[in-house]
Amino acid sequence: MGRREGYRDKGRVLKEMAEKNNQSKKSSNNPQGSGSPKKSFNFYWIYAIIGVMLIGLNLFSLGGGEKKVTWSKFADEMLKTGEVARVVVVTTGNESMAEIYIKPEALQQDKYKDVRQEGFGSVSNRGPHYYLKIGTIDQFNSDLNRVQEALSEESRIYPEYESRSNWAGELIGWLLPIAILIGFWIFIMRRMSGGSGGAGTQIFNIGKSRATLFDKEKNVNISFNDVAGLEEAKVEIEEIVEFLKNPKRYTELGAKIPKGALLVGPPGTGKTLLAKAVAGEAQVPFFSLSGSDFVEMFVGVGASRVRDLFKQAKEKAPAIVFIDEIDAIGRARGKGIAQGGNDERENTLNQLLTEMDGFGTNSGVILLAATNRAEVLDRALLRPGRFDRQIHVDLPDLNERIEIFKVHVRPLKIDSSVDIEFLGKQTPGFSGADIANICNEAALIAARKKKKKIAQQDFLDAVDRVIGGLEKKNKIITADEKKVIAYHEAGHAAVSWLVQYASPLVKVTIVPRGRSLGAAWYLPEERQITTKEQLLDEMCAALGGRAAEEIVFGKVSTGALSDLEKITKQAYAMVSMYGLNEKIGNISFYDSGGQSEYSFQKPYSEKTGQLIDEEVSKMIEEAYVRTKEILVKHKDQLSQLAEKLLEKEVIFKDDLEKIFGKRAFGDTSRSDELLAANATAAKKNGSPKKKSKEEDTPSKIEVDSTKDIAEEKEEDDSEKLSTSEKES
Repeated sequence: MGRREGYRDKGRVLKEMAEKNNQSKKSSNNPQGSGSPKKSFNFYWIYAIIGVMLIGLNLFSLGGGEKKVTWSKFADEMLKTGEVARVVVVTTGNESMAEIYIKPEALQQDKYKDVRQEGFGSVSNRGPHYYLKIGTIDQFNSDLNRVQEALSEESRIYPEYESRSNWAGELIGWLLPIAILIGFWIFIMRRMSGGSGGAGTQIFNIGKSRATLFDKEKNVNISFNDVAGLEEAKVEIEEIVEFLKNPKRYTELGAKIPKGALLVGPPGTGKTLLAKAVAGEAQVPFFSLSGSDFVEMFVGVGASRVRDLFKQAKEKAPAIVFIDEIDAIGRARGKGIAQGGNDERENTLNQLLTEMDGFGTNSGVILLAATNRAEVLDRALLRPGRFDRQIHVDLPDLNERIEIFKVHVRPLKIDSSVDIEFLGKQTPGFSGADIANICNEAALIAARKKKKKIAQQDFLDAVDRVIGGLEKKNKIITADEKKVIAYHEAGHAAVSWLVQYASPLVKVTIVPRGRSLGAAWYLPEERQITTKEQLLDEMCAALGGRAAEEIVFGKVSTGALSDLEKITKQAYAMVSMYGLNEKIGNISFYDSGGQSEYSFQKPYSEKTGQLIDEEVSKMIEEAYVRTKEILVKHKDQLSQLAEKLLEKEVIFKDDLEKIFGKRAFGDTSRSDELLAANATAAKKNGSPKKKSKEEDTPSKIEVDSTKDIAEEKEEDDSEKLSTSEKES
């Protein structure tokens, strides 16, 4: 009975230990846990411990009872008193040592208490008790005989001789260089393969997938409720998740689950955030990795990782695989400038195409991917059966920006002056990432001013900071340069106020910000379509700065670089893409497939190209003449505006009204019209606000700025073509 109870107790204890071990493993794998996840034990530590023990055995004696003694003490206090039992001369390599054994009855004396017992425990020490380093054996024998001349024959000690080998030292001498070479080789291999840890990073697992698995034990705490806006995209993504949760609802009608969905949209619009929401909502294994994780310096690794990824996904089916930035491996085949005999990227893409929809079955695995360059992807990758759905994630419209602001200001301490709708109107063309950055910058600005809460002005300052850069009030500018900058910016403001279709003015400043010496801030109208007259008015507003310089000073400067770059691109687009020129006609040379970057030829003849250049030049010169006529007619108001700008450095729309009067074309904002139309529709239908659709690529707040002339002189010709200001 006792034996059975003992077995039961042991079984119960082992069971409790196993349960505790499982709980500790779960808590370590849970990212929500308070403690940090436990790291797996590295087997190389065992080899390190064994090596340290071998070195310790070689360097330190574990006996503990052997003690070094001098020749005088050995001769006077041990040998002459007759307390030495035996002496053993040991030769090890080129060294010799005398081991001294003390008689058992002499060990009871107090002077031998240190060597009476072993170093570990209370066992009597049988010797050797002392050791004496000697030079040569002949010299030792001579000295020993000299000391024992006065002793009787019975009391004399005759040494014994032994030859020993230091096997531990010799073993370490052989193994240590080999171990150092092996350790150095392992270190180099781990560095070449991308560090330590994770599948696919070590040299022997380089063909394994690097995907991160999210399942029940390692979940993502993001749901679709955390994704503001993107209503149309969320509907299609939620349908895939719902299919995984309740497949019977769809299979009864004969429907099949989509094999893949491609998220397409500009950077910062929330494609990866949608994928995180899928991982949090799907309740199935979710594999996440980047397209660059398939790229490696070794041939065949990319295809091997694709096979291993889908093998893991099939084992855990139903499962979702998410590949971010898929254009890293999905670029169209045969379109590169330099083609080698064996393109590793194409081999990886071929393997991905086979796994997605090849001869073998691939049921239960859904592939999600994200890219902002869908035009460069291979057509075989985009066909139905691989990516059945292409979900476009566009820049948020007005209502969506308001919702995104509400999400990002939720953790912030804001005061009652913050108007979310006003902030949504002030940020056309901003992505979700831009809005998140503005909210964070506003918090930093308020903290810099030692405020307790974030005010409306902090958000407006954050918008200026994100678009224009940091203010540089201490920048040294001469009085003449400051006057030129003031008239330049006043010219922009005056023309935009006097033409009908120019973007509404927000403010004008001559305070240096970023690389600009001054800027005129506009709020672009969120149009779905743009007419030729609207584009020409915007062109005149952009040329207002240079025209004002010529009218007032009789000469022009290099400060209009960004303006000229903008209108040149705009004029070429009007003539060669939008068909807004009478001589060129209704012809567009726009390449929506993005393949023109690989072509060395233009899609039109040299004669047509010359005609395009002539029409562009004619269009810009006509706009410049019209701009000068407007400013000459209102030269007095232009001077008043410039003087006020020199006085205050920053002027707003109210200041222009005092000088020019009310705008003759009305001042109704399209944003207000959109909000009013949505409110009316919601009140009429008794339904929530319907999202208004804006143009495909709305512009951010436009900034026409005067470039720093000194900085421009230092730049290369290629750098002069780029502008530091964020423009439409």
